[in-house]
Amino acid sequence: MDLALQNGEVWRRIGLMGGTFDPIHYGHLVVAEEARERFGLERVIFVPNRQPPHKKDYQVTDCEHRYNMCLLATADNPYFVVSREEIDRPGPSYTIDTIRAFRRQLGPDVELYFITGADAILEILTWREPDRILSECYVVAAHRPGFDLSRLEPVLGAERARKVQALAIPALDISSTDIRRRVAEGRSIRYLTPQAVEGYIYKMGLYVAQPVGSKQAEVRE
Repeated sequence: MDLALQNGEVWRRIGLMGGTFDPIHYGHLVVAEEARERFGLERVIFVPNRQPPHKKDYQVTDCEHRYNMCLLATADNPYFVVSREEIDRPGPSYTIDTIRAFRRQLGPDVELYFITGADAILEILTWREPDRILSECYVVAAHRPGFDLSRLEPVLGAERARKVQALAIPALDISSTDIRRRVAEGRSIRYLTPQAVEGYIYKMGLYVAQPVGSKQAEVRE
């Protein structure tokens, strides 16, 4: 299906929000909505990964479960779309490959905004072809009020840091790690993730007896 032609629409400015989404939660949704409004995005496409390129310290939930939870979480927002681009592509889910795939599909005139967390941006030099990422799309660094944006320049260098657009978001202290831990400990996760996702987690028995690992950068999860 050609994303740019859904319902006869032609999209010109699109947000891409990649991550593990294990599980997706209100923090992810707030970031996506803030970015949509701030940058005038016609759609925000959630792209759950198949295989995170950086090793995580816990066993990542099967990608089909994570994809289904993204569908449930975004079903009531007509501006949100969930893509199988990384799930159906074998091997590690590299951001630059995803950006190029959407560029091929959507055409050269569409403006792409890659949305992630400011903490993740601090690690962008460890990603595949970081300079190509910064040149082939707009990079949006979502951060909570009070985050010291001056940290970007010493890590990335002045030229790279100028290519990153900052996006302040409400201070929602929600993480996928904490949700997994709460489920494993038998604690409530209500109001941390949409009710449909909460119901799916319990119905499918996710996170009940798995190690939860350490806290990761919010949007990257």
